[in-house]
Amino acid sequence: MTDAFMKMVELSQAGFYCSQIILIIGLEAQGKENPDVVRAMSGLVGGMGFCGKTCGALTGGACLIGLYAGKGTVEEMEDSRVNDMIRELVGWFEEEAVSQYGGIACDDILEKNPMNRMARCPQLTIKTLGKVQEILSANGYELTGQFD
Repeated sequence: MTDAFMKMVELSQAGFYCSQIILIIGLEAQGKENPDVVRAMSGLVGGMGFCGKTCGALTGGACLIGLYAGKGTVEEMEDSRVNDMIRELVGWFEEEAVSQYGGIACDDILEKNPMNRMARCPQLTIKTLGKVQEILSANGYELTGQFD
């Protein structure tokens, strides 16, 4: 098991979910902590407040790309490639999740059975982190660690 996977398990056992875990690991790669951002990510868990909609690993991954390449202050300029990076992630995620689970919604991935969370979410989350790392790296951003 990779260090990132072990960190993910540790965070999961501490009560965090996919979107939060992805952002915590991304923030730590920058040497940062931001409880407000992590708290805000709770709105994406379980397919947006456990409504079973779009998977939190995907939305969390998109937010992590935004953390690195998006606009955060009036003075900053958004990386002109940020939406292309997110589109690449979404396209990859759709291929991955649809082929395995029939869709990108949390309900699709878990087959509307919360008991499937422990078997499916960790692998999909770590794969998503790996894809985000690949996309960021290809665009000149460094997200440390190996996520595969």
